[in-house]
Amino acid sequence: MLRRTIPLLCFACLIATTSRAADEPFIGKWKLNLSKSKLADQMTIALVGANRYALTFAGVGETETLVADGTDQPGIQGTTISIAVEAPGNWKITRKSGGRTMLTAIWKLSDDGKTLTDTFSGNQPDGSTSRIDLVYKRAEGSASNSGIPGTWETTEEKPDSVYEIEIRPYEGDGLSFINPGGQPAKNVKFDGKDYPPAGASPAAGSVTSARRLGDHSIELTKKLKGQIVETREITVSPDLKTLTMTLHPVDQRLPNILVFDRI
Repeated sequence: MLRRTIPLLCFACLIATTSRAADEPFIGKWKLNLSKSKLADQMTIALVGANRYALTFAGVGETETLVADGTDQPGIQGTTISIAVEAPGNWKITRKSGGRTMLTAIWKLSDDGKTLTDTFSGNQPDGSTSRIDLVYKRAEGSASNSGIPGTWETTEEKPDSVYEIEIRPYEGDGLSFINPGGQPAKNVKFDGKDYPPAGASPAAGSVTSARRLGDHSIELTKKLKGQIVETREITVSPDLKTLTMTLHPVDQRLPNILVFDRI
């Protein structure tokens, strides 16, 4: 779920890469084409004690364990997270950073226990908001077949707002990805080194490296505390009109395929 908030699950860690020249094909403004994209997400909720649950969101690389009593408790990357069980099949999850609400998610289990809907709302630093409605099904081999605990995969995602990114040159030999909602730009260079997100504490342990696969294709590798949590291939079409991101969270069966049109 944190991954969806940066700024939204698969949009959450759009990371910068590098360029070699002024005619770098990645530079420009890009708008997500939902009709061509294939969005996926996976999460696991496990009961580990009396009213105590372990939450694992694909692509995050860490598990959070907390009591479902509605109180704010320490989460990953300096956030807090709470679970309020409003009914056996109706939970409210809230994540905060520095006391500011980053997201809320309302989980509702179907009467037959086979699907889980997630009404997911994100709050950006500039005050703007976004919403996405998700529908999950139980994954094959899920450890639980009843109640909200189990492993869930999305079958449908419906963002309610336009999503755009801008890619600019960075320090002559790099690129900077500018994200909506007032999020800081993310930068990294093609020098074989791991780079933390801009403004992030090194103690957080999140870094990204990049390499070129070709003139129109690059690959990003994201690590958390030394462990790979996601690889991302970014390709621009020969006519320079389409940019495709293929995200592979290491703990998720299905990739995210995000297709952007140049604007």
